[in-house]
Amino acid sequence: MQNKVLFSLIKITLLVTLSNSLFADTLTQYRKYGLKNIQKQMDNDLRHHEYWDNYIEEIDTSFGYIESYENILTCDKSLSTLSLYMKDEDQHYKLKKSYSAFTGKIKGDKITEGDLKTPVGIYNLTKKLSKVDSFYGPMAFVTSYPNTYDTYRGKNGSGIWIHGLPTEQERDSFTKGCIAINNSSIECLDRNIDINKTILIINEDKVKKDVSKESYSDVLSQLYAWRYAWIYNNLEDYLEFYDTSFKRFDGVNFENFSRYKRRIFKKREQKTIIFTHINVIPYPNSENLFKVTFFEKYHSSSFSFNGNKVLILKLENSKIKIITEQ
Repeated sequence: MQNKVLFSLIKITLLVTLSNSLFADTLTQYRKYGLKNIQKQMDNDLRHHEYWDNYIEEIDTSFGYIESYENILTCDKSLSTLSLYMKDEDQHYKLKKSYSAFTGKIKGDKITEGDLKTPVGIYNLTKKLSKVDSFYGPMAFVTSYPNTYDTYRGKNGSGIWIHGLPTEQERDSFTKGCIAINNSSIECLDRNIDINKTILIINEDKVKKDVSKESYSDVLSQLYAWRYAWIYNNLEDYLEFYDTSFKRFDGVNFENFSRYKRRIFKKREQKTIIFTHINVIPYPNSENLFKVTFFEKYHSSSFSFNGNKVLILKLENSKIKIITEQ
């Protein structure tokens, strides 16, 4: 017990010392060079793994590093369940309800229209449909399939919903690719979620929850290293964050993307780039693949953008490689 207390005191002392040291250095930078230099120093500090280690230490990363979502829906196709996790007062995701679910007639990940498979991936709920054919029960929630990664892989199809069961027709023990739950269950789900604060993770089996905090620190520090190279016009460092297999959502490949960025970076414009509402979620049925989303505020003398950004990236040897973005 004494050793634990001593360790905690040492840790606090080191953190305070580090904080005071950084603060003193920041004041010196401000005194000598003004605000602009402080900003660059802080942009640089956001690249440090240690900052993110400390920042996320007490954060629940069971499903990922998540800033935007209060509710997590997980679909385990092997167990035919749809589970709802909600943040409690301690900001931890706790299981609220598990519903029996019907999924696609054919096992495996959805690839094409009409293949009778439920997709595997990470999706938003884009809208609630209150007036639907009686085949879909009292209501349906529309998912964002196909997402950015689906498009990258050439998957197609549409109309993947979470819906109820037929009220007038006979029901099958499977769907054409949607997730179907009992009508009382979908009404319960409707009472408990805000679709704008809910993310859906569909997996062939149990959604993995064993990704280390170190991996999230790697991704977040690398995300801000990418941003640093972007802000300060370091083209070669910036392009190092992209995999050679990269293909943008609109089909632009790495070679053409690189040429485009070279033209932009040659302008040497001053930029403001701010990321908020960051989410880093391990991608189902994959190793070291993450879906990263955030709200981006970008401003330069020639272009401004305020909107949502999506990156699909690999983490290899603590380095990220972006394979697609939107």
